[in-house]
Amino acid sequence: MYYKDLEVWKKSIEFVKTVYIITNEFPQEEKFGIVAQIRRAAVSIPSNIAEGATRFSDKDSSRFMDIALGSISELETQLIISKELGFIKNIDNELEILKQINAMTLGLRKFYNK
Repeated sequence: MYYKDLEVWKKSIEFVKTVYIITNEFPQEEKFGIVAQIRRAAVSIPSNIAEGATRFSDKDSSRFMDIALGSISELETQLIISKELGFIKNIDNELEILKQINAMTLGLRKFYNK
């Protein structure tokens, strides 16, 4: 399975771009704080999906899907915190996209745990 053909990888790449656009609007003093954490978590999702899809054992592949799932939860939490702090006004659309990416990643994890 080539990772670039995976819809979840493509969707998560698009989401990384969205995250970068959103975080450009954050206060400058957050550049090395929550902005860096949010961007790192976002980039981690497609990165771990790609790495997992290229592993030779299903056990390894599944482990990288678990890491991607952890990054999804981490990113969701950071977006909620950012909203609570007033850095983002509405995150409903972003949370819905993350929910879709999460479901797709869970599907891949199940595929590797067959």
